[in-house]
Amino acid sequence: MEIRTVGVVGLGTMGAGIAQVSVQSGHETIGRDVSDEVNERARGTIERYLSRAVEKERMSAADKDAALARLSLTTSLDDLADCDLVIEAIVEELAPKQEMFAELERICRPDAILATNTSALSVSKIAEATKRPERVIGMHFFNPAPVLALVEIVRAEQSSDEAVDDAYRWAERAGKQPVRCNDTPGFIVNRILIPLLNDCVRVLDEARVSPEDLDKAMTNGAGWPMGPCALVDLVGIDIHVHASEALHAALGEERMAPPERLVQMQREGKLGRKSGEGFFSY
Repeated sequence: MEIRTVGVVGLGTMGAGIAQVSVQSGHETIGRDVSDEVNERARGTIERYLSRAVEKERMSAADKDAALARLSLTTSLDDLADCDLVIEAIVEELAPKQEMFAELERICRPDAILATNTSALSVSKIAEATKRPERVIGMHFFNPAPVLALVEIVRAEQSSDEAVDDAYRWAERAGKQPVRCNDTPGFIVNRILIPLLNDCVRVLDEARVSPEDLDKAMTNGAGWPMGPCALVDLVGIDIHVHASEALHAALGEERMAPPERLVQMQREGKLGRKSGEGFFSY
């Protein structure tokens, strides 16, 4: 199936980024969230990033205007009925996602691909809420979605080859670097990265290292393009803690559990860049 029209459900940071990827790659895109206020905030974010690309001469003003013209916003799920691909990016909790997929299946065409952007939940369990689990896959974008090239295309237990392959080709046409994987806890990157970042955070206290020195050590000694503390701040302390808890619950490995330091930072509202303070101030 050729994917022409894309729906994005949930227009927070990730959803808005995915919608931007879609319109920039030439696809008619319908973004849906629960209120006009959230929708307009997402449109403003997308327009701001596209304007910045024009300023840096990465795209023309005409291309920016054309991309924005391909974006429509709604508060009604029914407006997604004719989408070829719908990507869900709502709250990272199983029950709401299952409810959303059951509703999307009712609304969308039988051949539509329904994808979840979950980073830590089981795609197969999300698909259980539908009567056509062969059309349900994972499409895990990384934050910020317009910048980072990777998309993990996740095959759930009953995903069809066609759905996986069509999503993979769409991601390629959108300028991404997709990779295929099966539905296992953490998929590829988070399965490796989350326990590694947790180890880095534990070193702060165990070796009495400052965040500045830890990041300096890993960028200069291990060749990381960004230090672990700066990376967790970028992802969001709360997002990292949530993903760590999900992996720990699924696998039972102690390295997966979020370090107490991160849990305390979350309690204090020190969530990284988005709150203005994490390991560093912004």
